[in-house]
Amino acid sequence: MASATSAINVNVDAKIKKEATAILKDLGLNMSTFINMALTQVVKKDGIPFEVVNPKPTRELLKALKEGERLEKEIRAGKKTGYRNAKEMLESILDD
Repeated sequence: MASATSAINVNVDAKIKKEATAILKDLGLNMSTFINMALTQVVKKDGIPFEVVNPKPTRELLKALKEGERLEKEIRAGKKTGYRNAKEMLESILDD
């Protein structure tokens, strides 16, 4: 037996809609599919049961990654000392 469908009209902030549409597209979903999926899960779990996110690195993480790349280049160029593990680093510190 096929289930009947019903339209839902929702007013949302235009910027939020645009951003959400882009994220859903990255996740392989469109707005209608997501809403149907979310509402089905709400009914099955009797509440909001899940989180669907597209993680984005923080500015702090991006800055740390750039610093790591810079340090790696300096180590490869012989400008800084690098270590393969913590034991090697501690031995170097204790030798000084």
